[in-house]
Amino acid sequence: MGRSFQERTMLKKLGAAFGAALIISAATLAHGATISGAGSTFAAPLYSKWAEAYKTQDLNYQSIGSGGGIRQITANTVDFGASDKPLKPDDLATNNFVQFPTAIGGVVPVVNLPGIKSGDVKLTGANLADIYRGAIKKWNDPLLAVNNPGVNLPNLPITVVHRSDGSGTTFIFTTYLAAKAKHWATDVGANDAVQWPVGIGGKGNEGVAAFVKQTPGSIGYVEYAYAATNSLTYTLVQNKAGKFTTPTAAAFAAAAAGAKWSSAPGYYLLLIDQPAPDAWPISGATFVILHKNQANGRQVIAFFDWAFKNGDAAASSLAYVPLPAAVKDLIRKTAFAQVK
Repeated sequence: MGRSFQERTMLKKLGAAFGAALIISAATLAHGATISGAGSTFAAPLYSKWAEAYKTQDLNYQSIGSGGGIRQITANTVDFGASDKPLKPDDLATNNFVQFPTAIGGVVPVVNLPGIKSGDVKLTGANLADIYRGAIKKWNDPLLAVNNPGVNLPNLPITVVHRSDGSGTTFIFTTYLAAKAKHWATDVGANDAVQWPVGIGGKGNEGVAAFVKQTPGSIGYVEYAYAATNSLTYTLVQNKAGKFTTPTAAAFAAAAAGAKWSSAPGYYLLLIDQPAPDAWPISGATFVILHKNQANGRQVIAFFDWAFKNGDAAASSLAYVPLPAAVKDLIRKTAFAQVK
């Protein structure tokens, strides 16, 4: 169930690709105007890999979080925004936006506990909600011990780490917590930014990963690649089928297997707590958002169309799950066709 040596090596090489403001350029000299984008930190390594192989234009992408990406495309200061939180159909219509998914990934709880390895600790959705609202305060709490027989849970206070910025990762995580715990749904809710009951905030996936790595007793949530690149200890999470699953590309793919994109207006579709036996319960897509009418609209579409045709191997090598061919064709006929 663990990651292969090749996967770990590839993910470690991504370390340099993560940053608060990442500038990506194609390997060859651009033949046209540079495409500009901003948003999702999760998408940055994937877009970097695609841009390296793209021969037509440069891509300038700022990895600033989904909230920042939505703000920048709304202000028309970039050619596309990238977000793990999809906009609802009404928001798309109001802003004359087009939205489509580009790949699938997952959000992973990570911990810093002495003597604990990845996969040792099992958590339910209710456990995570109680930890993040401050109801479970110590790692050896009986509510955690019940699903972890034989695991030496330390007598340590829990330090909760969350995002301090607007984040699609937060949206996916809090949507999952709201689905699994009424207290969370009522008192905190689900969004890209919430009023956290407890904890400390880190900016970006990088900030959360750094706090967890340096703080014994801590727990955070990050995109899958950040857990790997920072050698963080991940937990198992119980899925809808009752199985404690490991976060892998195969588990993210299982969560996306039943996705009905064709019946989702504006491609607004969440992959939280899917029923497949091996599905990772905190999975989600990352999306691109752009204006239907804009100067570089067709250049943006050309880039992602090329990536859909040529980028699956690169996506898989970085532990993303490529979209099925039928979904890509659907996007071409619907979203791509609307951009002028």
